Parts: sequence; structure tokens; C-alpha cells
Amino acid sequence: MATHKSAIKRARQNRVRRIRNMGYKTRAKNAITEVRLAIENKGIEDAHLSLSKAVSILQEIQAKGVMHKKTASRKISRLALQVNKLAATGSEEGKGEKLDSPAQDPPLSQP
Repeated sequence: MATHKSAIKRARQNRVRRIRNMGYKTRAKNAITEVRLAIENKGIEDAHLSLSKAVSILQEIQAKGVMHKKTASRKISRLALQVNKLAATGSEEGKGEKLDSPAQDPPLSQP
């Protein structure tokens, strides 16, 4: 345990910051879970809404220094990739196209 006056104060500050940061981290985890649940339930609109909330929360936490900048960016990127993939499969199912169908090239015009 700390014995110097400054070390006692530093320990007290660290304890307060740790408790505050735990709340921020929990908030981020809940936002990420909400996005993943929306993706799992195939709710494209819900996924987009929860993604925008999650991005906002992660950027706020990163700005406060609770989470490293690259960690927040990585989490945002991976969530966005999953949501975009869900949106792409949803739009292709609506069109009735096959996923692996080759694209038709226009006929070549000869001079």
C-alpha cells in the first residue's frame, strides 16, 4: 500500500478513474451486443440504427482516452463490415439473383 502522501492521492485517483472507465466500457459492450443481435435477427434497419449509436459511443470513449484510437476504429470497422454484408445479402435476395452468377459482358463491336 502507498505510504507517501502523493502516492495515496494517486491511488485514490486511479480507483475513481477505474470505476468511471468501467461504466464507459460496459456501455460500449452493450452497444456492440445490440448491433450483433440486430445482425443476427436480420434486421437491416435496426442494424443501421444500432450501428450509428455504437459508432457514436465508441468514438466518445476513444476521445476520453478510455479505449485506444485504433481499438475503437477496429471495432467500428468490423461492425460496419458485418452490417454492410447483411444489407448486401438482403438486397440481393430481394432481386432474386444468384450470388455466384457471372456478369454478362456486352458484345464486342468490331470496326
